Amino acid sequence: MSTTLSHHLDIIERIDAGERLDDEGARALMNSRDVLAVAAAARRARDRVTDPDVVTFVIDRNVNYTNFCVTDCDFCAFYRHPRDPGGYILPKQVIFRKIEETLNLGGTALLLQGGHHPNLRIEWYEDLFTDIKRRYPIHLHALSPSEVLHIAHYSKLTLDETLTRLIAAGLDSIPGGGAEILVDTVRDVIAPRKTTTAEWLGVMREAHLKGIGSSATMMFGTVDSIDDRIEHLRVLRDLQDETGGFVAFACWSYQSGGCSARGDDHLNTTAADYLMMNAVARLYLDNIIHMQSSWVTQGLRIGQLALEAGCDDMGSIMIEENVVRAAGTAFTLDTPRMVEAIEATGRRAVQRDTRYRVVRRF
Repeated sequence: MSTTLSHHLDIIERIDAGERLDDEGARALMNSRDVLAVAAAARRARDRVTDPDVVTFVIDRNVNYTNFCVTDCDFCAFYRHPRDPGGYILPKQVIFRKIEETLNLGGTALLLQGGHHPNLRIEWYEDLFTDIKRRYPIHLHALSPSEVLHIAHYSKLTLDETLTRLIAAGLDSIPGGGAEILVDTVRDVIAPRKTTTAEWLGVMREAHLKGIGSSATMMFGTVDSIDDRIEHLRVLRDLQDETGGFVAFACWSYQSGGCSARGDDHLNTTAADYLMMNAVARLYLDNIIHMQSSWVTQGLRIGQLALEAGCDDMGSIMIEENVVRAAGTAFTLDTPRMVEAIEATGRRAVQRDTRYRVVRRF
């Protein structure tokens, strides 16, 4: 047995015994390329904190209220510049109709995100959120950290004031969008006008302290290195140690098809890379209970395999998805097919809400 092989198996043995994975160990696991062994360790870790026989999913709708954006992220094929003829702001009645359709399908949440529109102030969001909550019994999972800071900046408010007002208007939790890789040298290349690492973490910290939970995400495979990905996990784990506010984590590889700005100038990632990243994330993020399979970007079969690499949740059935679709990837399921996909792995499907409370058992 080679030194490299014995080293990463020794790391796995120590994790199984309860030792916390450090950066050096995470690097060794990823460099080992032993996907089977690392994935098996991640599955054991998952089984220690969630029911091994259950896989959850949520029925919600991802509504992008506007595609106008001024951040010019070069990995995004969805956004349009202000005054671009392809841009839009959804009218309230359109959003209401989408919510009604979601509720009719047994949905429990609205995932509401959009571009960084230069003319939308906090009053626009307060008016929308208040009307949604007045009309519908739905969880409002809305506004990534970069959107929150954008609203604060253009509304001339502090972060504290902005979150306080949004929560009062009906904001229930914050999605982890806009994280990409939480390393500023990477962000300076792929999204130089978006939030810095400290700003993204600062919004999440403030939201958690105000009692608002959130998800955490990672998009890898642009210009990031293995060390960058580990640093991303480290800052998430550190904040979770501090606040305990992250409910779930999801990662996916960069989808390039349709992005004209970056084109093919990105790292080549494979299904094995995705499964390894999932597995190491499960082992490293020992303080975040739930991990979502990103079948929407990877495809259903790889999404199912992610359940053998640490994931306990299949995310949303994706009634609507626009950002990933714009990049050339468009996987969707209805509820019966989601249940069938979960049961095909030998587990029981359970519909949950955004806070991971049981809605329905199948």
